[in-house]
Amino acid sequence: MRRMLLLMLAALQGAGAQARPAVIADTSASPHAVAQSVGWDEVRWTEGFWAERVGVCRDRSAPAMGELMFSSRYKPFYEHFLIAAGEREGDYHGATWNDGDFYKWIEAASSLVAAAPDAALQERLGEAVRAVCAAQRSDGYVHTPVQIRARNGDKSAKPFSDRHDFEVYNLGHLMTAGCVHYRATGRRELVAAGEKAAGFLEKAFEKPTPQMARQAVCPSHYMGLVELYRTTGEARYLRLAEKVIGLRSLAAGVDGGGGDDNQDRLPFTEQREAVGHAVRANYLYAGAADLYLETGDASLLDPLEAVWRNVSEKKLYVTGACGALFDGASPDGSAQQSEITRIHQAYGRNYQLPQVTAHNETCAALGAVMWNWRRFLATGEGRHLDWIELAMHNAVLAGVSLEGTNYFYTNPLRVSDPAPVDLRWSRARQPFLVSYCCPPNVLRTLAQLGGYAYAKSPAALWVNLYGASRLETEHAAGRVRLAQDTRFPWDGVVTLRWEEAPNAELTLKLRRPSWSRSATVTINGESVEALESDGYLNVSRVWKGGDEVRLDLGMEAELVESHPLVEETRNQVAVRRGPVVYCLESADLPEGVRLDDIALKADAPLVTKHVPGLLGGVTAIEAEAVANTGRAWTSLYRPVTPVAAKAVRLRLVPYYAWGNRGDGEMSVWLPRR
Repeated sequence: MRRMLLLMLAALQGAGAQARPAVIADTSASPHAVAQSVGWDEVRWTEGFWAERVGVCRDRSAPAMGELMFSSRYKPFYEHFLIAAGEREGDYHGATWNDGDFYKWIEAASSLVAAAPDAALQERLGEAVRAVCAAQRSDGYVHTPVQIRARNGDKSAKPFSDRHDFEVYNLGHLMTAGCVHYRATGRRELVAAGEKAAGFLEKAFEKPTPQMARQAVCPSHYMGLVELYRTTGEARYLRLAEKVIGLRSLAAGVDGGGGDDNQDRLPFTEQREAVGHAVRANYLYAGAADLYLETGDASLLDPLEAVWRNVSEKKLYVTGACGALFDGASPDGSAQQSEITRIHQAYGRNYQLPQVTAHNETCAALGAVMWNWRRFLATGEGRHLDWIELAMHNAVLAGVSLEGTNYFYTNPLRVSDPAPVDLRWSRARQPFLVSYCCPPNVLRTLAQLGGYAYAKSPAALWVNLYGASRLETEHAAGRVRLAQDTRFPWDGVVTLRWEEAPNAELTLKLRRPSWSRSATVTINGESVEALESDGYLNVSRVWKGGDEVRLDLGMEAELVESHPLVEETRNQVAVRRGPVVYCLESADLPEGVRLDDIALKADAPLVTKHVPGLLGGVTAIEAEAVANTGRAWTSLYRPVTPVAAKAVRLRLVPYYAWGNRGDGEMSVWLPRR
């Protein structure tokens, strides 16, 4: 009933009015949510780190990506929809998931215009939505690779003829983009297209065969269907989400069917380890977490918790990246030979975290952000925001250049010259990637980042991500206007000022990151004891306009080491300060010294120094090291011989900013002396 009332109120706003809430996952009526998202349009980044990165996204990335997609310079993203609609002639040229890339750009553009009106972007957004709706068949199916082949006379071009054709992936992103577009603009065209797509899936999965049950490659439709239910109130979409997730059990164990690459060798409820393609896996976990928020299905909790711990304790890179392998096999070494399948872009074995050959697709880190956000909404636990913070400051931001128009697909932790093997993806950012899924995924996440920064619950306001910002939102207790001032992540001091506060007791929940060795809270200059629980410092009182809260998070540069079973980083160290992981680039080495020569002194002090002119303005870390210059390697093994060692002083820079000064070597992990 509550959900239907909210939807009726939204409908009264009219087709051109803005629909509320403009949120990432609308848990305002979710019975099993501990917290609710705030609208990304209710948060404004004002200055500093995130204001700069989101500003680049808005001013550079979004227009450049729109031009790329509309111009057909590399691939005809927009034009494919016109061809499918019969408005132009031509063939399909691109990857089968390019429709989904276009929908993600629509989602990003919708989010940006909701936060800051932009007539040019709004006009282009309208063109994109019109083209998608024109291409959609009357039965709700829209997948331009198949539609264009059929229009050009290919009799074999039929839906679901190839499980690796990414049809449900594309349709899921259409549903999500439709919900976001509606919330951002109040217009219903695209969310109606999402509903029609869901109706098509309803019929397609009405009497599923094992072959149909396997149509879940990169399952964004799980999140899309749940969000469609939240937006429209139509329970059939939630029932369909339950059904298609449950169908994984039908795919599992069938001859020639399920496998670890697509996480369907075992029923989801029996899974306890992250396996296979990391993007597909993280989308699955995010979708299952969404379903739990609405249904409270307890059978989903054990796999969600066990897999989370498996990744965070045994398969997560120090940068928050995941998906270690280009290619492999799973279950690796199993006696059940018939169950072993080829895996790619994948979670590997426990503790298998290569550096030079790390795959670490940007989309995998973004999938982890989606998964952890939904688990936070269900649990209120700060550990999920810790992972989001780590990934956003390192693995995600590394995927896009500082100027905002070049991108990585993979994110290694070490680059050597020469490389030990010939790898598929470039170690230099590119304006276009044949697999273009990551760039618009980064774009939509940055456009919506404000929605991750805060959250609400009936008796509390949650501060999740730190960065200079302003929040204006309606809370159950009354109107909230809160200003956050900080130089984070370069400084651990955060000041929060109540510009308007409810006339009722409210708990302010301040996340204490796991990296923080100390944390103090003062209110109006007086120290207070904050109760700590689930990774948050809690202060409850009746707040007044002008009240000022100061949070001081101890932020010291530190060396970190890996578990000894991580073979590639034994006897090595990495440098971290707050949420930022650092690396050494050859651009910062003394003349005549190579990356392979360097060993870091484990007891040497780490000195922080903010350098405004370096990489857009970063806090660098200086440290003493030893350069061991010796003979060049000419064989696989050689006798140990003394080498000449000299003291050098190094400058390390944030990992997210590496590769912005031209080609060169780079490493996060360095030998410990």
